[in-house]
Amino acid sequence: MVDSTYFDQFDDELRTMHELMDDGSIGLTDESLRVPISTLNLKPAVVVQSGTPVEDCIGTMVARHFGCLLVVEDEQVCGIFTERDALLRLVEHANAFEKLTINDIMTPDPASLSATDTLETALKTMNQGGYRHLAVVDSLNKPTAVLSVKDIVSYIIDFFPEDVLNLPPHPLRLGTKHQHGA
Repeated sequence: MVDSTYFDQFDDELRTMHELMDDGSIGLTDESLRVPISTLNLKPAVVVQSGTPVEDCIGTMVARHFGCLLVVEDEQVCGIFTERDALLRLVEHANAFEKLTINDIMTPDPASLSATDTLETALKTMNQGGYRHLAVVDSLNKPTAVLSVKDIVSYIIDFFPEDVLNLPPHPLRLGTKHQHGA
C-alpha cells in the first residue's frame, strides 16, 4: 500500500512550481543574458608560459584547484589547456609524458572574449564550439580571467534562490519509499 501523503506533498510542490511560473516570479529574462561578462564573479586566469612541461602544468592545476590553464607567449594568449585535454590528449602520448611540453597538447589559438562581451555571446560561443572554458582577454590579447560553464550556472542560479535552496533531494521523482515484491 502506497502512502498517499507522499503524493499529496508532490502535488503541492508541483502546484507551487506552476504558480510561480505563471505569475512571472522567475526573474531570468532575455535582458539577464545581455549583461557584460565582467559582471560575473570571474576567477583570474591561471597562466603558464609556452614550453612549460606538462607535468608542471598538471601540478599547477591540481595545486590551484583549477580546471583550465591559459598558455601565454610574450604575455599574449596562445593556447588553452583543460582537464578534458589532459584526459583525451595525454593518452596518445603516454610513453613520452616526461618529455611533453604544454605546446604538444594544448588547444592553440583558443576562442576568447573581452570583459565587455555579453553573457549571451559567451553562451553562443561555448555552445557552437563545445567549450566549457573561454579565455577573457584585454585589447592586447593579454589574459585577464577565465569564464567557465560553472560561472554561468552560478549567475543563473541567483535568479532562483528559493527554488534552488528549497529543492528536495529528488525533485519530481515518483515512486515509493519501499520496494515491494521479490
